[in-house]
Amino acid sequence: MTFDAPRSVDVSAPSFAAIAEELLDDVYGYLLYLTKNWAVAEDLTSETFEAALRKWRKFDPNRGTPRSWLLAIARSTALDWFRADARRRRREERAGAADAPRGETSDFGEDVGFSPALEEGLEALSAGEREVVYLRVVLDLEGEVTARLLGLTPTAVSTRLSRALTKLEERMRDHDVVA
Repeated sequence: MTFDAPRSVDVSAPSFAAIAEELLDDVYGYLLYLTKNWAVAEDLTSETFEAALRKWRKFDPNRGTPRSWLLAIARSTALDWFRADARRRRREERAGAADAPRGETSDFGEDVGFSPALEEGLEALSAGEREVVYLRVVLDLEGEVTARLLGLTPTAVSTRLSRALTKLEERMRDHDVVA
């Protein structure tokens, strides 16, 4: 039985945390440019750094700079998001064609008894936000399960849910809602 010599640790090499801190604005700016949406860019930035952290041990400084490596991961993350968004939109279009006339059912399917004000608030959310609210709040799925269903990271699901609930809360302040 033979053992490989232990890998030498390059003490002069910067840590992932240092690189992440240094390049956070570059990655976010690139994703903002691609998506034209600050919320999506924030989500994708977090997914990019999450993926980069998982892959950090494979980073080879001889093949490129940390910046180019992170931007390549960001691009891949954004392309995955665009593909998933296009699939979601096609699903919604197909489902929209089969929907009952307005007023008979909720956006959440059967008549769930939401107030008109809450229905209006839910309609103001993006389709992705409504989907997360439905899965996490109405169906009471766990974050990990929701993430797998949507093809997102648990962090992205949590962030999207938080933003959606904040938007709903802001819209509901204008209405006299009794808890």
